[in-house]
Amino acid sequence: MPLPKVFEGRMRLPVIGSPLFIVSGPELVIAQCKAGIVGSFPALNARPEPVLEEWIVRIKTELAQWEKQTGKKAAPFAVNQICHSSNDRLKHDMDMCTKHEVPIIITSLRAPKEIVESAHSYGGVVFHDIINIRHAKKAVDEGVDGLIPVCAGAGGHAGVMSPFALVAELRKFWNGPIALSGSIANGRSILAAQALGADLAYMGTRFIATREANAPAQYKDALIDAASGGDIVYTNLFTGVHGNYLRSSVVAAGLDPDDLPVSDKSKMNFGSGGNTKAKAWRDIWGSGQGVGQIHDAPTVEELISRLEAEYRDARQALAA
Repeated sequence: MPLPKVFEGRMRLPVIGSPLFIVSGPELVIAQCKAGIVGSFPALNARPEPVLEEWIVRIKTELAQWEKQTGKKAAPFAVNQICHSSNDRLKHDMDMCTKHEVPIIITSLRAPKEIVESAHSYGGVVFHDIINIRHAKKAVDEGVDGLIPVCAGAGGHAGVMSPFALVAELRKFWNGPIALSGSIANGRSILAAQALGADLAYMGTRFIATREANAPAQYKDALIDAASGGDIVYTNLFTGVHGNYLRSSVVAAGLDPDDLPVSDKSKMNFGSGGNTKAKAWRDIWGSGQGVGQIHDAPTVEELISRLEAEYRDARQALAA
């Protein structure tokens, strides 16, 4: 199935830069959209509430000016809404997105029909994070336009299913757009996502180690220094939902990554970003298992150019 019209003629690579708590801000989103991939940020990154409107206006204004100056088309941008009872900003934040007609809304945890209806009222589209078929079918019933299977190895909140299994099962009943998440860190992996049946790759961790990302130097260095996917810890301790984190940051917080307690899911906390003294994502740093492929922190444009070359070379190699 073709991608929604909002993507047409605007994508240099079939990639969505995933929303990264704290890390994604206007600078990163604007750079991603100029480079030809979807840039996104969590609405909760914009604090206090009025900052969200400022960010949306800034992103739209700078991208419009860039398009006028260069004659090129920027990729669309997205705002991520955390649809959970702990998020008392949800209505306000979605009202701002509706007011300024944000092209893409990414919903997490659940896909409430009211969010979908609000986005559709102005022609926006909604992509929803899922980790299993049950969640996917609920999202489809709510009228979402695209699914984001967050598979084993993805950074931050992630599921445990293999992308080989989950995407194949989704395609049994879903013909709409799929953006695949899980350890995608190079151009060959973008092509592999498409080969599995996805339309887009959903990449997060690789963009943390870029100059435009709002991450401390120590975080970027830790990603570069991580040797392999074995340096990732999967736990629900910090937010109540299982996620992947850098082992080195867990150790630095004074915790034993091999003996972490289990959190009470009913005490999920996304407003403050954690249920312990060590807060995710301030002290405990999210990362996917593709971290072993990160060796530097280039600009977003440099990274996209590299990914594009790798993607092209991978296609040619397979064709040969």
